[in-house]
Amino acid sequence: MGKVSKKYEADLDQILATRHDNGADYWATPDGRIGVGGPFSTLESLLILSELRVPKSHEAVKGAANLILEACTEDGRVRVAPKGSIYPCHTAIASAALCRNGYARRSIVKRMLEHLLSNRFEDGGWRCKKFSGGRGPETDHSNPGVTLFALDALRCAGRNESSRELDPAIETLLDHWTVRAPTGPCHFGIGTLFMQVEYPFLRYNLFYYTYVLSFYARARRDRRFKEAIGKLKEKLDDRGRLMIERPNRKLARDEVL
Repeated sequence: MGKVSKKYEADLDQILATRHDNGADYWATPDGRIGVGGPFSTLESLLILSELRVPKSHEAVKGAANLILEACTEDGRVRVAPKGSIYPCHTAIASAALCRNGYARRSIVKRMLEHLLSNRFEDGGWRCKKFSGGRGPETDHSNPGVTLFALDALRCAGRNESSRELDPAIETLLDHWTVRAPTGPCHFGIGTLFMQVEYPFLRYNLFYYTYVLSFYARARRDRRFKEAIGKLKEKLDDRGRLMIERPNRKLARDEVL
């Protein structure tokens, strides 16, 4: 089993204590669902393990990662449940979880990333065709949240500075900083909740937004990104610490992280 830094041991123990809560091991359900029970689903727990810097050799990382790898279809999509629709957000989040944990070079993960790159919305980002909030002009855009996870996965795979192929996706996120209004079929907006600092990186919010975009030169040069960074800096305390304003309730309840 891989070694974990002592300062993260208590947090890791709390996460591992939930690994059977959904009925099977590695945060899955008995019927193989890996995306339910958040933030203690297989997908989200693997994301959290990456934030705790748990080594790839740790059995929990390997077990959760293998469940996700097994869920990849021949065309590179990820099926998070035995039945039901497959959406781009599933593949984007799964790719981010795997790439953050050092699996970017695996052939299956490369297949996921190539699927993402080959199946973008017309504005360059990624979009789930699920209109639970109805249709309108605002839904004729990519989903910022899905796009952020996809860019996170791709930067972990070293695709962030190699070409300009991702510039349109980056532009959709930078443009959202100006537009602010909810966009995409899932109606992601930039408002009070977005501006509250969240951690770990599980949802579309200011901290995750600036963190991922900071890996892309196209974003770093842009005034909109600089404005977003400025807003984040305003939240530093007098000791230069960034305080969590909107902790996940389940993580906060368990005093995790």
